[in-house]
Amino acid sequence: MKKMAVAGAVIATSPLTAYSGLTENKKIAATVKPANTSDPLIVPREQGLKITGTFLDEISHDIPHQNWGEAEWDADFGHMKAIGIDTVIMIRSGYRKFITYPSEYLMQKHGCYKPSMDLLDMFLRLATKHNMKFWFGLYDSGKYWDTGDMSWEIEDNKFVIDEVWKKYGHHKSFGGWYISTEISRQTKGAIEAFRAMGQQCKDVSGGLPTLISPWIDGKKAVMAASDQLTKSDAISVEEHEREWGEIFAGISGAVDACAFQDGHIDYDELDAFFEVNKRIADKYGLECWTNAESFDRDMPIKFFPIKFDKLRLKLEAAKRANYQKAITFEFSHFMSPQSAYLQAGHLYDRYRDYFNMNN
Repeated sequence: MKKMAVAGAVIATSPLTAYSGLTENKKIAATVKPANTSDPLIVPREQGLKITGTFLDEISHDIPHQNWGEAEWDADFGHMKAIGIDTVIMIRSGYRKFITYPSEYLMQKHGCYKPSMDLLDMFLRLATKHNMKFWFGLYDSGKYWDTGDMSWEIEDNKFVIDEVWKKYGHHKSFGGWYISTEISRQTKGAIEAFRAMGQQCKDVSGGLPTLISPWIDGKKAVMAASDQLTKSDAISVEEHEREWGEIFAGISGAVDACAFQDGHIDYDELDAFFEVNKRIADKYGLECWTNAESFDRDMPIKFFPIKFDKLRLKLEAAKRANYQKAITFEFSHFMSPQSAYLQAGHLYDRYRDYFNMNN
């Protein structure tokens, strides 16, 4: 009980002091001369695929909300830009009754709560200001998670796609669509749903690209609410290739890119799965991206910023597999210098060091 109380106290107080504390730590670090002036890294630099995109998780379903306003978001987009991020992807425009923009359809149909800010408009304006492309994430009603049937999501998103394009499609930064429903294997209604929603997104917007980001059903593919870190019934590389070959065959033409989440398999499995992902993506004409998770799935406390070496191993594997782009879930909580987590700013510094961005 005492251990739990102490841990709870740390978690409860650190977000209040993280930003100011990190700023003060940087001031102190700048005045301290290192004991060893040689290069501290003992691995080659710049062997990984650089992260050039990030999700924006403003619904914050299973991670704490940071309660930022436009000034904080503007600063964060600047931090993203400083390490080469040119793409921001709103992971979903709504989840169940919480939404990111005042959707008349969703408020009337589902009784969704009207947000205090139009975050969609803000993200589009900030993306334009920082010369980034913004990808809109579709609505998630939660019915798929309740029933296992993905076809539920088609009907609501018919209206959401049209509503959003009519109201926000004029923004210069509006650059693509993210089909936010996540799967790991063949799922009831998945191919039909991906194809229907992807094709409608492309039709209304003059062919703007579409993206999905499924997970690999590996040993770490456990529910976030579970107290387990791993499971025994992980998918094999051969099963993964067969099932996703069938899915890609069914969605080719309606979905343009696939960014598999990279955190559900072990680090010594990365090359085998990444090679398969690239091969089947090439076969069916999809771009192969990686969703390099910047949070740590190996810890019993969910979720904190990842250890840098774990992120490095994943980015290096993506580069070896000749992936076209690396995005992350997600910068603002787990890599940003102004995150509520102190560790995120240090991860940002280690990433900059590794990619020689400090000169």
